[in-house]
Amino acid sequence: MRDPCMAKEGDTYYVYFTGGGIRVWSSKDMKTWTKQPSVFSVAPTWVAQKLPSFRGLGFWAPDLSFHNGQWYLYYATSIFGKNTSVIGVATNKTLDPNSKNYKWVDGGMVIQSVTGRDDWNTIDPNLAVDENGTGWLAFGSRWNGLKLVKLNPDFKTLAEPQEWHTIASRRQRDYKFTDAEAGDDAVEAPFIFRKGKYYYLFVSWDNCCSGVNSTYNIRVGRSENITGPYLDKEGVNMAKGGGTLVRRGDTGDNKVVFARGHNSTHTFDGVDYIAYHAYTNTYERLGIDRLTWKNDWPIVIIK
Repeated sequence: MRDPCMAKEGDTYYVYFTGGGIRVWSSKDMKTWTKQPSVFSVAPTWVAQKLPSFRGLGFWAPDLSFHNGQWYLYYATSIFGKNTSVIGVATNKTLDPNSKNYKWVDGGMVIQSVTGRDDWNTIDPNLAVDENGTGWLAFGSRWNGLKLVKLNPDFKTLAEPQEWHTIASRRQRDYKFTDAEAGDDAVEAPFIFRKGKYYYLFVSWDNCCSGVNSTYNIRVGRSENITGPYLDKEGVNMAKGGGTLVRRGDTGDNKVVFARGHNSTHTFDGVDYIAYHAYTNTYERLGIDRLTWKNDWPIVIIK
């Protein structure tokens, strides 16, 4: 289950993840999972209009949360390794596919990055809502880092005037606006989690998608303001390469999981969890850990 995002409705947990029109599984206990219908059986027509080379149902990195009486699902697609990317949004009144009210309604494109125009990449969306109820969209991968932009109250369109905040970056070289390739500044998958007085920015460093050669690891920083700056434990700004390690692959000679990354962070029934995808020597699997906190920093409870 690549790029998982979890939710709970009633007594049922759901995990949404990359591929196949956004795949969905459900569980009563976060242990035994049942396959559910994908979000899309047919791609929205606007996607191919924006990305003429788009084929099939290859949507990435869903982000799911409940606001304003409905579920908001953000998703992305792109040409892999290039910043020809789009983020869309869909809404639903319920996650239960057996409900008469179950219907995903696509809300169209929220944002697009264009090679030759932008030095950022619109993948890996995450909706964060501040203390005033204002929505912000975090997104990005490589290039000049991860961005944050304010949304209108509909959570579907960008607020004007548009202001772009760099919240994390590992920039090692100066990008030109004509750069189409991702480069080596490996940071992606922002997820903002509010707890107490802090906003916590979780990100993934290094490389996914290479099986036992994957080097994915999860990092974090925090800020009292949603726009940052997000500082790690050492006080280093994440926009300048900072990030405190949260979770990585196993170490030592007896590795089972070679890398962990692209997380989402949630509170269910008063308990905090971090979900991520893990690379083993045979397949990618869903990982879920409980979180505790020490001095206002997250610590994974490793079983």
